[in-house]
Amino acid sequence: MSSTTTPPDKGPAPDPGGRGAALRRTTAAIIDGLRASGASLATPTGSTEPLLGRAPKRWVRMLPYVIALCFIVVLIPVTVQVLTHDYGVNGGLAGGLAVAQTAPLLLAVTRPLPAWWIVIVADICGAITTLATDSSRPQPWTPMIIVGYMVLCCALSLRESRRTLLGIWLVTVVAGLVLGSFSGEGSQDTSVLLIVLSGATLLLGALMRERGDARRRLVEQETISEAERAQRTLLEERARIARELHDVVAHHMSVITIQADSAPYRLNDLPDAAREEFGSIAASARESLTEMRRLLAVLRSEGADGERAPQPGLDRLPHLVDATVRAGIPIELSRPELALLTHLAKVTPAVDLSAYRIVQEALSNVMRHAPGARTEIMLDLDDEYLLILVVNGPSKAPPSPLESSGTGHGLVGMRERVRLVGGTVDVGPLPGGGFRVAARLPLLPKDSGSA
Repeated sequence: MSSTTTPPDKGPAPDPGGRGAALRRTTAAIIDGLRASGASLATPTGSTEPLLGRAPKRWVRMLPYVIALCFIVVLIPVTVQVLTHDYGVNGGLAGGLAVAQTAPLLLAVTRPLPAWWIVIVADICGAITTLATDSSRPQPWTPMIIVGYMVLCCALSLRESRRTLLGIWLVTVVAGLVLGSFSGEGSQDTSVLLIVLSGATLLLGALMRERGDARRRLVEQETISEAERAQRTLLEERARIARELHDVVAHHMSVITIQADSAPYRLNDLPDAAREEFGSIAASARESLTEMRRLLAVLRSEGADGERAPQPGLDRLPHLVDATVRAGIPIELSRPELALLTHLAKVTPAVDLSAYRIVQEALSNVMRHAPGARTEIMLDLDDEYLLILVVNGPSKAPPSPLESSGTGHGLVGMRERVRLVGGTVDVGPLPGGGFRVAARLPLLPKDSGSA
């Protein structure tokens, strides 16, 4: 009987891509943080606000300080070591130059231009010190000077203007060419290298900052445009309500005028004072109608013939439901037929029109954002209020890309209509998906004096 030996368990195999995936996630998080703080890259010249100081996350705001400290901690001992052993510089002088050349990098987070003045003077002093030694090492700029200067150029390019950056680069060019002319024959000339690297760093950083500034202005403009569109939609809806109310109020004013004009002929033995009063009422009503027509001429756009059609009401609701069902929206309409017909006379024309428009806007939102969703419309009445509830379930099909980005402007008009008649409205998503619109409109107009 043979037996098989199971090899010892060596544990899970190492994931060769684990570290790489973690590094990619960290890099993506840093890039997202930098994008979110793009406005801070466009800080005005002379400001003491830190780089990335407007970032929403604290670790992103601290990132420039951490980077500067890392370079300082690395460059100071390396600079001292290289100057003392490779160039033969005194230890005290090497330490002073190392601190002066690298410590201002921390200042560059908030004040890059003052930091540059300190660093350029320290770098020139360090270059003169290395030129005084007979060495085949790089001259006039040491590798540590080049690295620190590149970091400083990054901070400058993200803060200063183009003119300032050009002046900084020209100073770098002049200092490099002048000091490079004194380099020893056997040394490695690094003046051209610093000129090229500093120019490229300043240029790329300036382009990145200007791109971020343009993006920030674009976001601000889009925000302003969206606010203007919302305000324009609100004003258009109010103008539309005013035009519709003209048809409602004008009917009652016309009735008042006719009754006031005919009262002296219908009622016998009226005193003269009463006849004058009726005449005054008729004249005031006609004057009010004239003023309303003038205002309507301003609100109504020319050629809007459709707006002169009779305004719809709850009696047109079945036709609206039928049209929506033909568009592919299954709708169930529930309403107390007899009670609705009995109390319909108590509903003011403004409430009747507003109720129709609320249901119409709710169904339009269903067609735009939840195509194919099952929808239920419920109307109910009590002694004081007309209750409207429009509920739709989750969407059966993905919305059209042109319709998926809603702005909520339809809800703005809905709230305006409810506020007009003194009612209340509650809108919002449902826990299991879908949307709810619930409105309560008074059957009789509320007394304005009690508000």
